[in-house]
Amino acid sequence: AGSDSSGGAGIQADLKTMTMNGVFAMSAVTALTAQNTTGVTAIEEASPAFLKEQMDAVFSDIFPDAVKIGMVSSSELIHVIADGLTQWKARHIVVAPVMVATSGATLLAELVTPNIPEAQMLSGMDIHDEKDMEAAAKIIGDTFGCAVLLKGGHSINDANDLLYMGGRSRWFLGKRIHNPNTHGTGCTLSSAIASNLAKGFSLEESVKRAKAYISGALADMLDLGAGSGPMNHGFALTGKFAKEA
Repeated sequence: AGSDSSGGAGIQADLKTMTMNGVFAMSAVTALTAQNTTGVTAIEEASPAFLKEQMDAVFSDIFPDAVKIGMVSSSELIHVIADGLTQWKARHIVVAPVMVATSGATLLAELVTPNIPEAQMLSGMDIHDEKDMEAAAKIIGDTFGCAVLLKGGHSINDANDLLYMGGRSRWFLGKRIHNPNTHGTGCTLSSAIASNLAKGFSLEESVKRAKAYISGALADMLDLGAGSGPMNHGFALTGKFAKEA
Protein backbone atom coordinates (compact mmCIF):
# COMPACT_ATOMS: atom_id res chain seq x y z
CA ALA A 1 0.00 0.00 0.00
CA GLY A 2 0.93 3.67 -0.02
CA SER A 3 2.33 5.58 2.94
CA ASP A 4 0.05 8.12 4.67
CA SER A 5 2.14 10.79 6.34
CA SER A 6 -0.78 11.69 8.64
CA GLY A 7 -0.78 8.16 10.07
CA GLY A 8 -4.48 7.43 9.68
CA ALA A 9 -4.63 5.35 6.52
CA GLY A 10 -2.35 3.42 4.18
CA ILE A 11 0.68 1.51 5.41
CA GLN A 12 0.55 3.26 8.79
CA ALA A 13 -3.04 2.17 9.43
CA ASP A 14 -2.19 -1.33 8.19
CA LEU A 15 0.74 -1.72 10.60
CA LYS A 16 -1.25 -0.40 13.57
CA THR A 17 -4.25 -2.58 12.79
CA MET A 18 -2.21 -5.74 12.29
CA THR A 19 -0.30 -5.15 15.51
CA MET A 20 -3.52 -4.64 17.45
CA ASN A 21 -4.95 -7.80 15.91
CA GLY A 22 -2.09 -9.92 17.15
CA VAL A 23 0.12 -10.50 14.11
CA PHE A 24 3.56 -9.28 13.01
CA ALA A 25 3.25 -6.77 10.16
CA MET A 26 5.66 -6.17 7.27
CA SER A 27 5.31 -3.81 4.32
CA ALA A 28 6.07 -3.04 0.69
CA VAL A 29 5.42 0.65 0.00
CA THR A 30 3.90 1.44 -3.40
CA ALA A 31 3.96 5.23 -3.03
CA LEU A 32 4.76 8.05 -0.62
CA THR A 33 2.01 10.59 -0.05
CA ALA A 34 2.05 14.03 1.54
CA GLN A 35 -1.35 14.22 3.21
CA ASN A 36 -3.24 15.15 6.32
CA THR A 37 -6.85 15.06 7.45
CA THR A 38 -7.83 17.70 4.90
CA GLY A 39 -6.43 16.07 1.75
CA VAL A 40 -3.49 14.80 -0.32
CA THR A 41 -1.03 17.39 -1.61
CA ALA A 42 1.58 15.19 -3.33
CA ILE A 43 2.29 11.59 -4.35
CA GLU A 44 5.72 10.08 -5.09
CA GLU A 45 5.36 6.63 -6.65
CA ALA A 46 7.80 3.79 -6.04
CA SER A 47 9.47 2.40 -9.15
CA PRO A 48 8.33 -1.05 -10.29
CA ALA A 49 11.88 -2.39 -9.76
CA PHE A 50 12.04 -1.08 -6.18
CA LEU A 51 8.59 -2.45 -5.32
CA LYS A 52 9.74 -5.87 -6.58
CA GLU A 53 12.84 -5.66 -4.38
CA GLN A 54 10.68 -4.91 -1.33
CA MET A 55 8.35 -7.85 -2.03
CA ASP A 56 11.24 -10.25 -2.65
CA ALA A 57 12.95 -9.13 0.57
CA VAL A 58 9.84 -9.91 2.61
CA PHE A 59 8.83 -13.18 0.97
CA SER A 60 12.34 -14.63 0.85
CA ASP A 61 12.94 -14.25 4.58
CA ILE A 62 9.72 -14.07 6.65
CA PHE A 63 7.00 -15.65 4.54
CA PRO A 64 3.66 -13.94 5.29
CA ASP A 65 0.56 -15.92 6.24
CA ALA A 66 -1.67 -13.30 4.60
CA VAL A 67 -1.30 -10.31 2.27
CA LYS A 68 -3.27 -7.07 2.20
CA ILE A 69 -3.10 -4.85 -0.90
CA GLY A 70 -4.12 -1.21 -0.63
CA MET A 71 -3.38 1.82 -2.82
CA VAL A 72 -1.59 0.94 -6.05
CA SER A 73 -1.30 4.00 -8.25
CA SER A 74 -0.31 2.56 -11.65
CA SER A 75 -0.88 -0.49 -13.81
CA GLU A 76 2.88 -1.18 -13.88
CA LEU A 77 2.94 -1.57 -10.11
CA ILE A 78 -0.18 -3.74 -10.21
CA HIS A 79 1.54 -6.13 -12.61
CA VAL A 80 4.65 -6.25 -10.40
CA ILE A 81 2.46 -7.18 -7.43
CA ALA A 82 0.52 -9.80 -9.39
CA ASP A 83 3.72 -11.36 -10.74
CA GLY A 84 5.36 -11.38 -7.30
CA LEU A 85 2.36 -12.92 -5.54
CA THR A 86 2.19 -15.60 -8.22
CA GLN A 87 5.93 -16.30 -8.06
CA TRP A 88 5.92 -16.62 -4.27
CA LYS A 89 2.61 -18.53 -4.17
CA ALA A 90 1.16 -16.06 -1.67
CA ARG A 91 -1.97 -17.05 0.25
CA HIS A 92 -4.90 -15.28 1.91
CA ILE A 93 -4.73 -12.18 -0.30
CA VAL A 94 -7.12 -9.37 0.64
CA VAL A 95 -7.49 -6.51 -1.86
CA ALA A 96 -8.87 -3.09 -0.94
CA PRO A 97 -9.34 -2.13 -4.61
CA VAL A 98 -7.92 1.38 -4.87
CA MET A 99 -7.26 1.64 -8.64
CA VAL A 100 -7.18 -2.15 -9.04
CA ALA A 101 -9.63 -2.01 -11.95
CA THR A 102 -7.05 -0.26 -14.18
CA SER A 103 -5.07 -3.45 -14.72
CA GLY A 104 -7.90 -5.35 -16.35
CA ALA A 105 -6.37 -8.54 -14.95
CA THR A 106 -8.09 -11.33 -13.08
CA LEU A 107 -7.65 -10.81 -9.36
CA LEU A 108 -5.49 -13.24 -7.40
CA ALA A 109 -7.39 -12.38 -4.26
CA GLU A 110 -9.21 -14.54 -1.78
CA LEU A 111 -11.26 -11.45 -0.90
CA VAL A 112 -11.83 -8.02 -2.44
CA THR A 113 -13.37 -5.27 -0.27
CA PRO A 114 -14.87 -2.51 -2.45
CA ASN A 115 -16.97 0.38 -1.22
CA ILE A 116 -19.98 1.49 -3.25
CA PRO A 117 -18.13 3.67 -5.83
CA GLU A 118 -15.44 1.01 -6.32
CA ALA A 119 -18.08 -1.71 -6.67
CA GLN A 120 -19.87 0.34 -9.31
CA MET A 121 -16.62 0.54 -11.30
CA LEU A 122 -15.87 -3.16 -10.92
CA SER A 123 -19.41 -4.37 -11.67
CA GLY A 124 -20.36 -1.80 -14.31
CA MET A 125 -23.72 -1.12 -12.64
CA ASP A 126 -25.26 1.60 -10.49
CA ILE A 127 -25.91 0.73 -6.85
CA HIS A 128 -28.83 2.39 -5.09
CA ASP A 129 -30.03 -0.12 -2.50
CA GLU A 130 -29.29 -3.46 -0.87
CA LYS A 131 -30.69 -5.48 -3.80
CA ASP A 132 -28.26 -3.65 -6.09
CA MET A 133 -25.45 -4.47 -3.64
CA GLU A 134 -26.32 -8.16 -3.87
CA ALA A 135 -26.36 -8.07 -7.67
CA ALA A 136 -23.09 -6.13 -7.92
CA ALA A 137 -21.30 -8.40 -5.45
CA LYS A 138 -22.35 -11.44 -7.48
CA ILE A 139 -21.08 -9.86 -10.72
CA ILE A 140 -17.72 -8.99 -9.15
CA GLY A 141 -17.28 -12.33 -7.42
CA ASP A 142 -18.25 -14.39 -10.45
CA THR A 143 -16.15 -12.25 -12.82
CA PHE A 144 -12.95 -12.21 -10.79
CA GLY A 145 -13.29 -15.58 -9.07
CA CYS A 146 -13.01 -14.36 -5.48
CA ALA A 147 -15.10 -13.56 -2.44
CA VAL A 148 -16.45 -9.99 -2.21
CA LEU A 149 -17.12 -7.89 0.89
CA LEU A 150 -19.20 -5.01 -0.45
CA LYS A 151 -19.22 -2.23 2.14
CA GLY A 152 -22.57 -0.47 2.41
CA GLY A 153 -21.51 2.48 4.49
CA HIS A 154 -23.83 5.29 5.46
CA SER A 155 -24.75 6.04 1.85
CA ILE A 156 -27.04 3.00 1.70
CA ASN A 157 -27.45 1.59 5.19
CA ASP A 158 -26.09 1.71 8.71
CA ALA A 159 -22.67 0.23 7.88
CA ASN A 160 -24.12 -3.14 6.89
CA ASP A 161 -21.70 -5.06 4.66
CA LEU A 162 -22.44 -7.89 2.25
CA LEU A 163 -20.14 -10.90 1.90
CA TYR A 164 -20.58 -12.84 -1.36
CA MET A 165 -18.69 -16.12 -1.25
CA GLY A 166 -19.06 -19.38 -3.11
CA GLY A 167 -22.34 -18.40 -4.73
CA ARG A 168 -24.06 -17.34 -1.52
CA SER A 169 -24.48 -14.05 0.31
CA ARG A 170 -24.34 -13.13 3.99
CA TRP A 171 -25.07 -9.75 5.54
CA PHE A 172 -22.89 -8.48 8.38
CA LEU A 173 -24.85 -5.89 10.32
CA GLY A 174 -22.95 -2.92 11.65
CA LYS A 175 -23.80 -0.39 14.33
CA ARG A 176 -23.92 3.16 13.05
CA ILE A 177 -21.45 5.27 15.00
CA HIS A 178 -21.83 9.04 14.73
CA ASN A 179 -18.15 9.83 14.34
CA PRO A 180 -17.06 12.17 11.51
CA ASN A 181 -13.45 10.99 11.86
CA THR A 182 -13.42 8.03 9.49
CA HIS A 183 -10.09 8.49 7.71
CA GLY A 184 -8.60 5.08 6.90
CA THR A 185 -11.62 2.90 7.66
CA GLY A 186 -11.23 0.89 4.43
CA CYS A 187 -7.54 0.25 5.04
CA THR A 188 -8.22 -0.72 8.62
CA LEU A 189 -11.06 -3.14 7.86
CA SER A 190 -9.15 -5.01 5.14
CA SER A 191 -6.02 -5.22 7.31
CA ALA A 192 -8.01 -6.58 10.23
CA ILE A 193 -9.55 -9.23 7.97
CA ALA A 194 -6.11 -10.23 6.65
CA SER A 195 -4.79 -10.43 10.22
CA ASN A 196 -7.50 -12.85 11.22
CA LEU A 197 -7.03 -14.96 8.09
CA ALA A 198 -3.33 -15.16 8.95
CA LYS A 199 -4.27 -16.49 12.40
CA GLY A 200 -6.32 -19.27 10.84
CA PHE A 201 -9.87 -17.98 11.21
CA SER A 202 -12.38 -18.65 8.44
CA LEU A 203 -13.22 -15.83 6.05
CA GLU A 204 -16.64 -15.27 7.62
CA GLU A 205 -15.23 -15.24 11.16
CA SER A 206 -12.40 -12.94 10.02
CA VAL A 207 -14.92 -10.43 8.65
CA LYS A 208 -16.98 -10.61 11.85
CA ARG A 209 -13.93 -10.01 14.05
CA ALA A 210 -12.66 -7.20 11.81
CA LYS A 211 -15.99 -5.36 11.94
CA ALA A 212 -16.01 -5.62 15.73
CA TYR A 213 -12.48 -4.17 15.86
CA ILE A 214 -13.24 -1.23 13.58
CA SER A 215 -16.45 -0.46 15.48
CA GLY A 216 -14.43 -0.24 18.69
CA ALA A 217 -11.84 2.02 17.07
CA LEU A 218 -14.54 4.38 15.77
CA ALA A 219 -16.49 4.36 19.03
CA ASP A 220 -13.41 5.59 20.90
CA MET A 221 -14.13 8.98 19.29
CA LEU A 222 -10.55 10.13 18.71
CA ASP A 223 -10.64 13.69 17.33
CA LEU A 224 -7.45 14.90 15.60
CA GLY A 225 -6.83 17.38 12.78
CA ALA A 226 -8.93 19.97 10.99
CA GLY A 227 -10.62 17.54 8.57
CA SER A 228 -11.79 13.94 8.63
CA GLY A 229 -9.42 12.59 11.24
CA PRO A 230 -8.21 9.08 12.02
CA MET A 231 -9.83 6.55 14.33
CA ASN A 232 -8.00 5.24 17.38
CA HIS A 233 -6.43 1.99 16.17
CA GLY A 234 -4.97 1.41 19.63
CA PHE A 235 -8.24 1.76 21.57
CA ALA A 236 -7.79 -1.67 23.15
CA LEU A 237 -4.10 -1.26 23.99
CA THR A 238 -3.70 -2.01 27.68
CA GLY A 239 -0.06 -3.09 28.02
CA LYS A 240 2.11 -1.49 30.69
CA PHE A 241 4.25 0.33 28.10
CA ALA A 242 1.19 2.19 26.78
CA LYS A 243 0.02 3.42 30.17
CA GLU A 244 0.72 6.95 31.33
CA ALA A 245 3.37 7.48 33.95
